[in-house]
Amino acid sequence: MIFSYLPVLFTSLFLITPFVLPLIWIMGAFVFYFKRERHRSTLSEFSNQPYTILIPCFNEEKTAEATIRSLDQLPSDQCEIIAINDGSRDKTQSVLEKLAMSRPNMRVINLVQNRGKAAALTLGAMASRHEFILCIDADSELDPHAPRLMMEHFRDPHVAGVTGNPRVKNRGTLVGRLQVGEFSALVGMIKRYHQSLGRLFALSGVLAMFRKSAVESVGYWDTYTVTEDVGISWKLQTSGWALKYEPKATCDVLMPDTLKGLWKQRLRWAQGGFEVILRHGRSVLKSRDTGLRLILLEYVFSVTWAFLLPVTIAIALFGHNPHDINLSYAILLTGVMSFLQFAVGMFLHGRYERSAKLGFVAIWYPFAYWMINSFVLFVAIPKVLFGPKRQFSSWISPDRGGVTYAKNN
Repeated sequence: MIFSYLPVLFTSLFLITPFVLPLIWIMGAFVFYFKRERHRSTLSEFSNQPYTILIPCFNEEKTAEATIRSLDQLPSDQCEIIAINDGSRDKTQSVLEKLAMSRPNMRVINLVQNRGKAAALTLGAMASRHEFILCIDADSELDPHAPRLMMEHFRDPHVAGVTGNPRVKNRGTLVGRLQVGEFSALVGMIKRYHQSLGRLFALSGVLAMFRKSAVESVGYWDTYTVTEDVGISWKLQTSGWALKYEPKATCDVLMPDTLKGLWKQRLRWAQGGFEVILRHGRSVLKSRDTGLRLILLEYVFSVTWAFLLPVTIAIALFGHNPHDINLSYAILLTGVMSFLQFAVGMFLHGRYERSAKLGFVAIWYPFAYWMINSFVLFVAIPKVLFGPKRQFSSWISPDRGGVTYAKNN
């Protein structure tokens, strides 16, 4: 008897998750907006604190120069720049050393053997002279106002990290333009919702500022996970530190603009996220941290939905459903929620985008997000559970815009 209701259960969960979660995200994002974001930022003298900029590099000869030149707008007597060449096999080392010759505030650390982004950041942090550390990727361009906006949050001594607002730089392909919608309607919205809970799932690895003493207290970045940003975020929060999201602090970053590149990136994100949840999930459940518990519950729903997707499709195509619950209802509701979510996302996030005209191209990305999320989790979770364990997570170089840009793997 109970088995006859399994199709109803599967299809209901399939329908509810992509409908209810976006509603929760929207409400949480509005709470954050009205409480914290809509007001004009006021900067105190504290925001002029000196800081170190860490730039981990692997095979970045074609992107590192633009990244470092974008830092020339910052006061050189206030910021120290450390570029870590992590065993690059191209001309990255010579490019960095040439740039350092004309910048007295810049140092280059050359590593013979590649150890991955987490190890490079850890070494750079140990070598830094200042208490505050700004980490950016070597294929990004920093807005000159971002450091002060992020620094202001550290007036609270409980804050260990602040993440900014990355914007997609390469928009020449459909995949690139779709990700503009993703960062507006998904990434930005979810970060706002998580911040309304007082927590974050992850600091953005491309733009994050840290309190050095806090990072040191938790043992720096983990080298075993493929997403060092998620790992350090959960290590800090489960140790009692607070993280903040500052949407007004922006940087432009290169993203995958081919389907193959997008798949590799999202698979890495999914794999790294699951690794961190496995490591910290039990301690979160035992704690009284309501914010992290709710984020963990949200993650569990997303994973459950991902594994129910093929089951639900099979039931819809071949199974018998006594209550006539049809897959088309889920598709329709998900489409409606995608439209609503994108509209709200562009209202909240559109002011930070260079062109809102891309919105109509990207409007269906929230719908595609659930499909991509399902497929990558379906592959990533078995890979984490049954794959080989690593001591160091090395780098690979996915294709971005016809040029090879390095990312952690």
